[in-house]
Amino acid sequence: MRTRGEEETRLRKRLAALAMVLLLSVGALLLFQRLERMGQAAHEEAMLVSSRLMQEGTVAIKACREASGVLLNASDDVNATGLLGLRYSTLTTTVGNLEAKRTTTNPNMAGLVAKLLLDAGAREGDVVAIGASGSFPALVLAALSAAKALDLRPVLIYSLGASQWGANDPAFTWLEMEECLVARGILPYRVAALSLGGDTDRATDLDPATASLLRARAQASGVPVIEARDLAENVRERIAIYQKEAGGSRIAAFVNVGGTWANLGTDPAVLELQPGLDRIKSLPDPSRRGVLFEMAKEGIPIVHLLNIKGLVVRYGLPWDPIPLPAAGNGAIYHDAGRAGGWLLAIAATYLAAILVFALLWRRLPWEKGGG
Repeated sequence: MRTRGEEETRLRKRLAALAMVLLLSVGALLLFQRLERMGQAAHEEAMLVSSRLMQEGTVAIKACREASGVLLNASDDVNATGLLGLRYSTLTTTVGNLEAKRTTTNPNMAGLVAKLLLDAGAREGDVVAIGASGSFPALVLAALSAAKALDLRPVLIYSLGASQWGANDPAFTWLEMEECLVARGILPYRVAALSLGGDTDRATDLDPATASLLRARAQASGVPVIEARDLAENVRERIAIYQKEAGGSRIAAFVNVGGTWANLGTDPAVLELQPGLDRIKSLPDPSRRGVLFEMAKEGIPIVHLLNIKGLVVRYGLPWDPIPLPAAGNGAIYHDAGRAGGWLLAIAATYLAAILVFALLWRRLPWEKGGG
């Protein structure tokens, strides 16, 4: 049996050890706070660069539109971005929401995409696969701007058909916008492949003459044109293009822009997807899967840019802002790069050490003459 003095010595040793744990916990807490601030600053800077690039791209596209004699849709494009098309044209595949289209022209959409790619774990040199319809040219611009700011390699497969107010002006589609951005030195990227879009990705819902013109235009571009009739075959062709262009590099994320048949597939499960970053675990039957689900099957994070109302509510961006906010304006910049999980663990350790310290302190025989 230990004497009172031996017990006191034993408790003092434990107290010294716990005091060391406490000091180490405080040091770790301060270190991780410092690392968090550094990470947050780096993320915010990348997001800001993305937004400024989108802003520059928007100015360039508007200037190119005006220089080519294609009138700005001033009554609907109230912020004069040049990124909105027509209420109706021969390229229009489906109905659209004007407020949603205007919302996507906010330059901070590029900052949001950059944040989502960073949250997905994208690193410099990674490939980001982008599948887009013509319905949201502003979001295509946002995704490419984010890719450049983060030093990623974007591989874009684009569908020419578009919903209302998308890139549906036959005289100024995304191909003209892309040419403008490249010519002015803002973004260096070209589409990797094209499809006609619309019903079954072959523009079967458009006038046959319009579909023929789209097909001829796509073929004249010199890039692969995807016209597979079967969904599974269409998806295989797209995946093969992404993998070929990646050249063995890691595909860090798949960014889906809009609601193309080939990217979403035909299973109702697609309606349950969250807008923004989504790590999909439940997969539909292979015969109904779009590219989005095939990428998820390989463990690739999905950045889903659809349901614009839900997207801005989830991430704190404004709905249909008039005028557009400046680059760097939004709650997304204040939450960038936070290491909440690490800080929680350190804080828990810190509090536990204090609790044990206090309990042992009360047990020690501090009274005079004890021992």
